[in-house]
Amino acid sequence: MKSDSAFASGLRRGGTGGTSKRVAIGAALVLAVFVMAAVLAPVLAPYDPAHQPDIIELRNQPPSAAHPFGTDPFSRDVLSRVMHGGRISLGVALLATLVSVTLGTAYGAASGYAGGITGSVLLRVLDALLSIPRVLLLIAVLAAWRDLPLIVFTLVLGMTGWYGLARLVRGQVLALKGQDFVVSARALGATRARIVFRHILPNVITPVIVAAALGVGHVIVLEAGLSYLGIGVRQPVPSWGNMIQDGSDQIAAHWWISAFPGLAIVLTVMAFNVLADALLSTLRPRPAETR
Repeated sequence: MKSDSAFASGLRRGGTGGTSKRVAIGAALVLAVFVMAAVLAPVLAPYDPAHQPDIIELRNQPPSAAHPFGTDPFSRDVLSRVMHGGRISLGVALLATLVSVTLGTAYGAASGYAGGITGSVLLRVLDALLSIPRVLLLIAVLAAWRDLPLIVFTLVLGMTGWYGLARLVRGQVLALKGQDFVVSARALGATRARIVFRHILPNVITPVIVAAALGVGHVIVLEAGLSYLGIGVRQPVPSWGNMIQDGSDQIAAHWWISAFPGLAIVLTVMAFNVLADALLSTLRPRPAETR
């Protein structure tokens, strides 16, 4: 009976694992399609995303063979703008997440390993930063400097998004710095920098990778919201957020203007979230199987 129960449990785990693997592969394929469409947009896009061929006759045209995603109020091709907008939305999200992960990991490792007064001061600074609502801070900064270049806008997103990751890394470092392998390295004369980079950070890479995957999706949504409000990526540069704003006042009559960039956001963010879950399941240490 015990072996039958264990066998059934193994079947359930295998079936669930197989389903999760298929879902993760599907998410990876979706991301691959969006990334390739964004990277190859100058080659694959049927029209110039800023071209306005006929603002009277071709405005707000529904999806057709000539314009598979229709046209917007300025007669621009929506498919071309979705593809070029992916370059902006994905590029901003990836670069901002890279900045956030770098700052958060460095600050979290420093505050967790320092200890004493230095560690306490770094923690209090982090608590103060965490108490500031990120969206309100971004709105205030972007409203004050309305003509920020795209690279500066991206850096602002990255430099305001590392606080939660720093707290997570700090907790991991605190848990690891008392472990035997760290104590042994310290006893052998290893420097603090060597202990942190060689022994501690490799053991916190799993939550950092998962947080980065989740962070990309979060930044895509955040950038879209700010661009929708007119304080993020500004026209005529296309991004998925400002494309939704183009059709927001006539979504009932001309749904395609906002629907296709909105669908791109939903599918991309869902794919990143599914991949983050798959990475967590794959990289998380598993307890030894009991016989």
